[in-house]
Amino acid sequence: MLQKVHSLLDSSYEEMVSIRRYLHQHPELSFKEYKTAKYIANFYHQLGIDVRENVGGNGVVARVKGGKPGKTVALRADFDALPIQDEKDVPYKSSVPGVMHACGHDGHTSSLLMLAKAIHTVKEELEGEYVFIHQHAEEYSPGGAKPMIEDGCLDGVDVIFGTHLWSLTPTGTIEYKVGPVMAAADRFTIKLQGQGGHGAQPHKTKDAIVAASQLVVHLQQIVSRRVNPIDSAVVSIGSFVADNAFNVIADRATLVGTVRTFNEDVRKAIEIDIEKILKGICLANDCTYEYDYSYGYPAVVNPQEETEFLVSCAEKVDEVKAIIEAEAHMGGEDFAYYLQNVKGTFFFTGAKPEGVEKPYPHHHPRFDIDEKAMLIAAKTLATAAVTCHSK
Repeated sequence: MLQKVHSLLDSSYEEMVSIRRYLHQHPELSFKEYKTAKYIANFYHQLGIDVRENVGGNGVVARVKGGKPGKTVALRADFDALPIQDEKDVPYKSSVPGVMHACGHDGHTSSLLMLAKAIHTVKEELEGEYVFIHQHAEEYSPGGAKPMIEDGCLDGVDVIFGTHLWSLTPTGTIEYKVGPVMAAADRFTIKLQGQGGHGAQPHKTKDAIVAASQLVVHLQQIVSRRVNPIDSAVVSIGSFVADNAFNVIADRATLVGTVRTFNEDVRKAIEIDIEKILKGICLANDCTYEYDYSYGYPAVVNPQEETEFLVSCAEKVDEVKAIIEAEAHMGGEDFAYYLQNVKGTFFFTGAKPEGVEKPYPHHHPRFDIDEKAMLIAAKTLATAAVTCHSK
């Protein structure tokens, strides 16, 4: 039966590519994916598959029941794009100025649609129920996963699998990891208030730029001196704004940054440590501050049993040439919320473009994938979904 599903996926590869390229040409930003969601729902309607729209926002959930009793297996793909100008010179280049699929979500969606079509074709011969979760707004916290879960997308689900096409890994490679695989991704904003004045009379001011500069330097000591070296963490300042004329000392400065962690205790400690350092800097510079720390996605933590099962499934896919234990990624992923509710695993499918020595990374204006990776992703997910009933 599994071979039949794989064969159906092989025969639908051209359609898979066509869908991916259509989506690539018509991207939509997080929380604004109205046409994309409708496109996905219409695909299921045309096949006669039961589908719910507007799940937790713009989410779409389809369900296919097999002809025999068994587990309920969920498979997830995201479908939002990024605020990036597409700079590729390809026929399927984004037609929307300043918006593009620069992370492979178009490929995730087309893979899952074709897998759903294959499962639907042979459903009477299959066990259990298959839930196809098309999630909006993965790229932008608070994300789409949590509201979709609250709206019932995981109702009755026993296990969930998800993958991310990865342009930096050779096509034919599956990367997995037991335990933390993607980091908790938080955001903080700091507004320093000093007292501006003439650049020629600094002694009559409270220089917000000087205070903010000291803060940037001291924040780097959190990871190097306050976090156990065994634990991984990142504290990065992404924005430093204090816009003034050349001869004016700034009265205010705003810093925006991110914290990435795997350990929840480390996460909470860093939030506190940032403010401790902030208080000290402001006291020394006679400034005041506003501090906002926003928790983003939690860490993605893969259970051992389901992850090892996924590895055994990848071994059954002919196109998979290498299965590698991956390093943990400091990027965030709201797939974490699914794994907080049901068992499952999240893995990476190599999608390095053919003939490219140094592929462009995710979120780059020239990002692209090897479309053959979509077929590998679909077959690996299919193998996990179809065979997990006997696990």
